Formats: sequence, structure tokens, C-alpha cells
Amino acid sequence: MQADPFTGRPTRVRGYRLPGADEQAALQHDHERGLETFARLRAAAQGVGFGTDPDDDLVLSAEDGLSLLAGADALWAELDAALAAFRAWVPLVSLGQFGFPEDAEDPFGEGSSRLRRIGSGVEASAFQAEDGSIYKFFLPREGGRIGGSFTFVRDGDEVAFRAEASLGSYQSLLEKLHLILALGGMPTEIVGLTPEGVLVVKQTAGERLPENQDTSSLLPTGLIPIPSRFLRAQRDHPRLWFQRGTPWLIADLHAKNLVRAADGALRVIDLLAAPMPERRFADEPLLRSWLGRVAQDPRAGLLESVPDDEL
Repeated sequence: MQADPFTGRPTRVRGYRLPGADEQAALQHDHERGLETFARLRAAAQGVGFGTDPDDDLVLSAEDGLSLLAGADALWAELDAALAAFRAWVPLVSLGQFGFPEDAEDPFGEGSSRLRRIGSGVEASAFQAEDGSIYKFFLPREGGRIGGSFTFVRDGDEVAFRAEASLGSYQSLLEKLHLILALGGMPTEIVGLTPEGVLVVKQTAGERLPENQDTSSLLPTGLIPIPSRFLRAQRDHPRLWFQRGTPWLIADLHAKNLVRAADGALRVIDLLAAPMPERRFADEPLLRSWLGRVAQDPRAGLLESVPDDEL
């Protein structure tokens, strides 16, 4: 691995070069282990009564502050150790390291002396480095939120649930980045977190698609169409995906969120997602039945088939 030019930390992502299969597998493994450190941190925080929803105060906790409490008892010692493990994955960095004026009221508006802006969206601003690498800066939002997610709302007789876009959390954002890797998307790694709460992410660069190109036939394999009787989402191409047995709603796989990689393949660079609230499906036996069957066979129909000898 080489060193990132801004942080000096080891990196597997550089420019348009697509990492090999072993490196991509290592990226996914690292992200999975990182999510485990975050789960440990959340559990440790709950153990001492530290709030985890929203989770901005938790991810921005200062190690030196907790180290003073680590000797109090085993619960505080575990929180201190959990935060240190999380910081190994998501270190604190400064906007100044990336060429932004740290004392400016709007550093992203003023721009960076070391990065070229290539786009801005609702969740993040994207910049390109001299070597071609893409750096995304996910901005904190009101109420300690960041990124996006879905809220599931009961809808009545015609459709079981409606999925409405909502603000996300640091947990949902980190999980989204993992989903991008799981879908064979562009190699993505965590760079760090600024004291202001900006999460910095690095991605391999690719060739953009025409803005209005229809991507309905270009989606990653393994995504399952969702019958409109069960769920509707006012987003592009809502699909079902099973991540380690858990059903997820994934959407927004439009032309702006797909690029062509150096190997010619189309790869996801962003999406909107949320885990399906299975507990809330208790009163929807048809939906629960379909989810159970489609987890085993993605081609399973809306209704369970009955063998001919039982008719």
C-alpha cells in the first residue's frame, strides 16, 4: 500500500487505478472490521449512559477526555478502549490537511488549494486530487444527523409501506459505504473525521455516464425488484438487497451514482439505503412470507406456489 498524500496513512485507493481482487477484498474486510469497532463503541457508550441517537457526540468524542475516566470502573475503561479501536479506523483529521481554509465560515465554498471541486450533492461535496483520486466530504446536518436514510411509514390498503427519504446518522452512513463495496461498487475507504463532524471518504475515480441515461438495466447483480403492493419509494430504482441475511432497501442508483471503471465495468459510487424494519412487518404476513422466500430464491413470486398434488 502507498501513503495517502494528505494524511500519510496507508491507502489502497489511487486515481483511476482499480485495485486488484485481493486489495478489494481487503478493503471490504477492513470496513467490516471497522463496523465491528463502531458496534463495540456504541455498546460501550450505552453501558455508561452515553447517548447514541443521534450519534454525532459519540463519534466526535475526544480520547483524552475519556482516558481521564478510564480508571473509574470497567465500563468506562471499555468505552475508552472502544473509542481507541474506532479511532484506528476513523482518525481525526483537519480540513487544512486537504487545502481548505480552516478559519473560513464556509471552507467548501471558498475551495481547496490542493483539490479540484467536481460536484456537490445533498449529502456531500466531491473533489478530485492531482493523482485523480476522489475525495468526498460528507457534511453534518441539523440535529446531529449526517447523510441520508429511509423512514418506513404504514400506507393503508393499496400498499403496505411507503419509504420516505430522511436524514441519516454516522452509523447509517458507514453502513452505506459498506453496501457500496458489497455491491461491487467503486473501491471506497474511510479517510477520517474532522472536529466539525465532516466525514472524509476516498474513492477510485471513474468515467461518468450521460446525466439522463436510463440505468434500470445496468444495476448490480443480486438486487431484487420489490412488488409495489409491499413497498413504494419515490426514488430511482428501489430494490431489495440481503446483507448478511438482513433485508435492505437500496435506491437512487441513477446515472449520477454509477461510473465506468478502468476495467470497463459499471460500478456504484453512491446510493440511498436503510435496513428493512422487519419487526414492523408483523401485521403483514404476505410481505413476511415473500421476504423469507426471496431470501432463498430471488425469483420467488408474490404468492407462495402450491405443488400440483396439493391442489
